[in-house]
Amino acid sequence: MWAVSTVTMLVLAGILPDFQLQSADGDSATRIAVTAALGAGAFGLLSALVWPLLVRLLLLVPALVLGLLVFFLNGSLLIVALRLVPSGDSEAAPETAVIVAAVMSAVASATGGALAVRDDDAYRRRLYRLADRRRRALPPGPSSPGTVFMQLDGVGHDLLLAAVGKGLMPTVARWLGEDTGHGVRTTHRLTPWRTDWSSQTGASQLGILHGSNHDVPAFRWYEKAGREVMVCNRPTSAAELQRRAIDRTGDGGLLSADGASRGNLFSGGADEQALVLSIATRRRDRRNRSRAGYFAYFSDPANAVRTALSFVAEVGREIGQSTRARVRKARPRVSRGGLYPLIRAFATVVERDVVVAAVMGDMFAGRTAVYADLVAYDEVAHHSGPFGRDAEKVLERLDRALALIEKAAEHAPRPYRIVVLSDHGQSPGETFRARYGLGLGDLVRAGCGLPVPRRARRTHSGAEARAAVRAALRRPVEEGGEQHRPSRRRSEPLVLASGNLGLVSFPDVPHRMTKEEIDARHPALLTTLANHPGIGFLLVRSERHGGVVLGAYGAEIPLDRLDDDPGPLEVFGPGAADAVRRTHSFPNTADIMVNSAYDPADGEVLAFEEQIGSHGGLGGAQGRPFLLSPLALSAPLDDGEDLVGAEHVHRVLRRWLREANGPQVPVEAEPQERAA
Repeated sequence: MWAVSTVTMLVLAGILPDFQLQSADGDSATRIAVTAALGAGAFGLLSALVWPLLVRLLLLVPALVLGLLVFFLNGSLLIVALRLVPSGDSEAAPETAVIVAAVMSAVASATGGALAVRDDDAYRRRLYRLADRRRRALPPGPSSPGTVFMQLDGVGHDLLLAAVGKGLMPTVARWLGEDTGHGVRTTHRLTPWRTDWSSQTGASQLGILHGSNHDVPAFRWYEKAGREVMVCNRPTSAAELQRRAIDRTGDGGLLSADGASRGNLFSGGADEQALVLSIATRRRDRRNRSRAGYFAYFSDPANAVRTALSFVAEVGREIGQSTRARVRKARPRVSRGGLYPLIRAFATVVERDVVVAAVMGDMFAGRTAVYADLVAYDEVAHHSGPFGRDAEKVLERLDRALALIEKAAEHAPRPYRIVVLSDHGQSPGETFRARYGLGLGDLVRAGCGLPVPRRARRTHSGAEARAAVRAALRRPVEEGGEQHRPSRRRSEPLVLASGNLGLVSFPDVPHRMTKEEIDARHPALLTTLANHPGIGFLLVRSERHGGVVLGAYGAEIPLDRLDDDPGPLEVFGPGAADAVRRTHSFPNTADIMVNSAYDPADGEVLAFEEQIGSHGGLGGAQGRPFLLSPLALSAPLDDGEDLVGAEHVHRVLRRWLREANGPQVPVEAEPQERAA
């Protein structure tokens, strides 16, 4: 590596006019080479000794700011290194030093193969070095297998199969035995599962990691008891939801025994946590640093430079793709300006690199269970669509990340089983506002006889990556317009959106209103909503029937009769009635739950947010994620059984962890949840 840096410095000295390795009178080639070698050595030594200290200090500033400072810090180290060269003839202008340092780090990174999965030899050499370093520092690992759970956020079951068929995900294809003509054997099984009505990361990951997502009716909802809007990707809300789940189950979570949680909304009870949103508001200490993963990754200057360069390239890629979409007048389309290019680059580059590196570190440390979330696809699909070329490129990179984890497992101190799963899928479709010219909030106000603003305000996206960016910036607050507490007059309805699921609450009424109360207060509201062509069905409480589903043309079906007469739920497929009944039982279900219309012919829904790939309600691929598990693990289901709900997935994953600790024998059932 030192030789490569020396050659790189010599080449740059010949190209850049403000960078020289010789005196003004000229030096011999040998002297110049010696100067370059000394300079490269000094730069490498300073990077190894000083850089980790600088990064630790810079954890006091936002992570994205750190990314921008990478180049300037590297340039400063190079200037210091040149000053240390005994000849005293080396110099570089500050702006040139930044360029030279960046190129040297990038070349060193590329030749080292730190994340170059396509260069197997270079990559394996680096893995051997990392693994040997870990083995010398730690005692021998146990012989029992560990388990790595990789969550591909937003990747649905059918989408995964389509990506495999197109050759976008060769690692997954090999695991499934798709390439049997080349002697590949099947190592994994693919199982679809069905989400709850709230098909989004907050509800799914809380159920998967903590065994209970009770009373999580949507991505965001209003709680009348506390008079507060809960949002799954707000750190304070995530911490409260995690606390409630632990209280309900009496258990710390899936990762309580020697586990690590990386890039998740919730901790899962893990001792090792990094980039976990539910701890982002806590005071930092050795055991609890939500941003510690940034230090572990950026302490290597080659990682920092490579990620920073990739970040810039991804921003340019997004600007180019969105510009082409506007020029072609592609439909459907949503705005992709403002800070979105930076948010996308953070999700697809920074978050991915940091999380994958953290998982590799956990494997080399021999941890028993690791759960990590990669949000890249979900973020891009929201704005570019689930099936576009932009999203396909992200799937290719996610597959390379899985290959990286697989290679790391070969050199870990214990065997590892890699389980890949998703928390939900993505359903395509234009926005409700784009099709009808008004948002759900405007329609509700019209049904209540209230004035509708001429210029309707847009609903902000609830993509998970935005929460990660806000936490990285140490600004864990909601985006403009969304408040912790409703600021409008309490007599007016509060309308919240979670993908194609809408929630209408009346803050001035302390209890969940009944259909009869709503009709008495706003006679036209329920009829206006139920008969709108963009709305599939409503759920409201009823004094007479307990709960009813409302649809067009006066359809009103009690919940206990849905199995015989699904009415407007029929189009949403099997399990819809059970999902609606379960949500109806939640204490904080909204006064009116609104699910958009769904077209089964093309799988499209109408998002109440500014998203052309959405999830959060019923309808299409959003409710059909996947579970990809090694054949070495017991089958997730018995024949004829369906995997329904995130809590069911939790029980399967927990069974697999218990099996890894001993003979694979039938295990006792999970303890029942505590009473609410």
